[in-house]
Amino acid sequence: MARKIITAIDVGSSKITTLITSVEDGKSPTVIGVCAHPSKGIKKGVVVNIDDATSSILESVTAAERMAGVTVSDVYVSINGEQVTSLNNKGVVAVAGSEITIDDTYRAIENARTLSLPDNLNPIHIIPREFVVDSQGGIKYPIGMSGGRLEVETHIITAPNSYWQNIKKCTEQVGANVYDVIFAAWASSLAVLTDTEKELGVTMLDIGAGTTGITIFQEGSIIYSGCVPLGGSSITSDIAIGLQVSLEEAEKIKVEMSKLFDTKFESTKTKDLDSIPAILRRDEPKKQKKSKGEEIDLDVIGINKTISKEMLEKIVSARCEEIFNMVKENISKAGYEMAMPAGIVLTGGSSLLRDITKFTQATLGVAARVGYPSGLSGMTDEISDPAYACVQGLIKHALDDDVEIGGGGEKGKVDVKGLFGKLGDWFKSLLP
Repeated sequence: MARKIITAIDVGSSKITTLITSVEDGKSPTVIGVCAHPSKGIKKGVVVNIDDATSSILESVTAAERMAGVTVSDVYVSINGEQVTSLNNKGVVAVAGSEITIDDTYRAIENARTLSLPDNLNPIHIIPREFVVDSQGGIKYPIGMSGGRLEVETHIITAPNSYWQNIKKCTEQVGANVYDVIFAAWASSLAVLTDTEKELGVTMLDIGAGTTGITIFQEGSIIYSGCVPLGGSSITSDIAIGLQVSLEEAEKIKVEMSKLFDTKFESTKTKDLDSIPAILRRDEPKKQKKSKGEEIDLDVIGINKTISKEMLEKIVSARCEEIFNMVKENISKAGYEMAMPAGIVLTGGSSLLRDITKFTQATLGVAARVGYPSGLSGMTDEISDPAYACVQGLIKHALDDDVEIGGGGEKGKVDVKGLFGKLGDWFKSLLP
């Protein structure tokens, strides 16, 4: 049985994650190498320093190769950034024969691709949503049906040429060939959303360090994609400024919020009062009791400082509210609603913030859950939390390669490798 190696690189603002998997026919991908290396040269999802970004990618890839015992060649790379946008477009063709064939569907999708875009934008994904045969809509699998006119509704995700060109350049400088670039939020949705959620209608927010990616699904198909330039690093900066700590300490506080809030503390002032006879204390007992629990001693996470619990909550909630409002505005401008029947699914590293689902539900008025990636086997302990949803989704995208027409970077390029052999299975996979 042939074994295939699939490699994915999630180029994030805080970390570069390389994931190497081994795939055998009929089995789920097995993780054989993984490395998450601190990211440099990437800001808000975009390359800002070629040399630093290349160095970070090299460190991540080299460590993963060493663990897997293989040398990677073709890789799937994530792409992100504020200017990643989307639109929906139709393609129409006349059916060549009496029945719709794979070739007819391919021509319809290609026809949807012929739209006018600014010179600086490149379609990185063209995702079929549904087919219409002689005015009959809602068709997911048109091959073999009779009809004279075939129409396809597609979702097209675009990104500036500079985005993928710079990422491609950095990756190729470490000796790997970029087989395809994939929008990070689209990849994450493949790893964390259920078919039921997609059918009912769901909004997914991939809250990373520098950006928050957005995907909205309805009736089993994606209808909107976008990105806003705010994420977990903004929360870290706010904590550093508000509590007067370093960025490293602020990140530690953010990550360990659950531990800090769930541990019972007594402030230094309260401990000192306990050692003084009650008759000599000037504070009233009620005031002493009130002071308990209002301050958090950071010694438990190795920081010599005491902070206000209320202040920390206000800092984090204010920035989260700003992120959600920016996302809501982004979606509203495109003519869609953020609140969907299946609610909101949060993923990405910042989705692990304490009580973020409760805050989301209170702010946006719909149910929310944290989406954990699944579907891979092997050494998955390191990549089991939402911070690795994107890199797992890249592997899933690779397994369904040629699901979308396009990709690979170059404008106008159509990746048809194995298309006609796989297209039948692809259409069946679109069924809810």
